[in-house]
Amino acid sequence: MGIDIITPELYETRGFPDDDFRRLRRESPIHWYEDPAQGAPGFWAVTRYDDVVHVSRHPELFSSHARTSMFTELAEDDIALYQLMMLFMDPPQHTRQRMFVNRGFTPRMIKQLEEHIREVAHRLIDEVVTRGECCFVRDIAAPFPLYVICELIGAPMEDREKIFEWSNALVGADDPDYSTSPEDAREVSIQVLEYAHKLAAHRREHPGDDIATSLLEPDSDGKRLSSDEFAMFILLLLIAGNETTRNGASGGMLAFFQHPDQWQRLAGNRALLRTTADEIVRWVSPVNLFRRTALKDTEIRGQRIHAGDKVVIFYSSANRDEDIFADPYTFDIGRDPNPHIGFGGGGPHFCLGTHLARLELNVLFELLLDRMPDIRPAGEARRLRSNFINGIKEMPVRFAPSEPLSRTCFI
Repeated sequence: MGIDIITPELYETRGFPDDDFRRLRRESPIHWYEDPAQGAPGFWAVTRYDDVVHVSRHPELFSSHARTSMFTELAEDDIALYQLMMLFMDPPQHTRQRMFVNRGFTPRMIKQLEEHIREVAHRLIDEVVTRGECCFVRDIAAPFPLYVICELIGAPMEDREKIFEWSNALVGADDPDYSTSPEDAREVSIQVLEYAHKLAAHRREHPGDDIATSLLEPDSDGKRLSSDEFAMFILLLLIAGNETTRNGASGGMLAFFQHPDQWQRLAGNRALLRTTADEIVRWVSPVNLFRRTALKDTEIRGQRIHAGDKVVIFYSSANRDEDIFADPYTFDIGRDPNPHIGFGGGGPHFCLGTHLARLELNVLFELLLDRMPDIRPAGEARRLRSNFINGIKEMPVRFAPSEPLSRTCFI
């Protein structure tokens, strides 16, 4: 068909290739795609909403564990390492680990974080507000969820820059500004795991009021997460817990710049904050794709899929599906209902941090309306070179200078 939906450089220069995916949904929704990368296998591109949901909800057919959920083809040693992470497990192993970590991410637990999240956002705004300009990604969108995660896991705040660098390397392996090779990402993963083991030992000795401590406690049957399981979850949290909000915030701000009527609409009706976060996540789709491996011969939409085939589900495309969303190419902060799958297509891997991400986005945009109501672009946004994360790595902004609210160090 002459369509390229996978080369990372295209996402950097063009953003998400909407026209190509619109054509695939219409003409070839289950499309065999020959990967242009040398030595990479071809794959089935699944681009329509109902089919992405189907693949997501049938792990007995489409495995996250067989060769992990990552699009990139990994070496066998790397596969063995990543298969220890919950993201790359299938039931029943995934079910067991998910039960352990769910207790730290209930709506009630997340609600308790709201004041801290608000304080983090205020502090970040305080640090730039007198200047009248900043990089929205570097100064606000990127550190915001990172500092919240540091609080969640009980990591010392002096470690935040190191954790920030790790996060960039883990998701930016295709971008030369962040990393130079998959080997770099593997080395960073090992550093994170070593850090997590030390954190676990410290929290066992000195329990705190944080999710790390909660995860290390035995369940009702007296069972515990092992040190390796805990470490792999911390690695996952630094990726998933950081990137969704980081790129939702920066992509959402860019969407408001491109649709200023929606910014004015939100400013005039704060009740729309209730639906804004979900429309941002639908519109941005911070995670573009995940991979599955077919465990047995099956069919999707009448197309035969063979055991062992690589199957790639595209959330960004599904969130534009004309059969599901009225006016899918309209950024509408009042969209309700909004059955987007920016947090996953259901099934065992539905995003654990959904409530946290919504709360973070709601708080951030509420405070930006309060304190930077005239925020506007001051240059071109630079996108991440990645087919995995729909990310922005640089976005200069301007706003009317004002005084910080407080000199108190919140974080």
